Amino acid sequence: MLARLASAALLSFALCGVASAQNKSADPNATPPKFQKQFPFGFQWTAISINGKAIADNRPTLQVDDQLRARGFAGCNTYSATSFPLQQQRFAVGPLAVTRKACDNGVMALEKAFLVALRTAAHWDIKDGALVIEGPNGQIKFDRAL
Repeated sequence: MLARLASAALLSFALCGVASAQNKSADPNATPPKFQKQFPFGFQWTAISINGKAIADNRPTLQVDDQLRARGFAGCNTYSATSFPLQQQRFAVGPLAVTRKACDNGVMALEKAFLVALRTAAHWDIKDGALVIEGPNGQIKFDRAL
């Protein structure tokens, strides 16, 4: 009885391996997958514009490490959050942890626009060396910091 069960298990394992190998075989008519860009982990980025408006002072920053932790300066306060660069250049950001320093109204308005655009980000791309993150509440364009 035990020998019969062992034989059945080996046969099913072998058949699964054959089926798996057949599924992995290349289809000669299939189109090759598109090249997917790799998210630039570990680099420091400085915001140069939000929604097309240039930022002169108190530029927000962004850095996403290989542990999927985003952190930086938002214009007045520092922030951190879990971030998820996903396939097909999609992007998601979890809830933000932000310090509570107060600055003048113009700086706080810039910070709010930055944090809302970052928190609701849906896509990322690298265009002409700049990191662009955009979503329904705005677009942030970053240059790589030195």
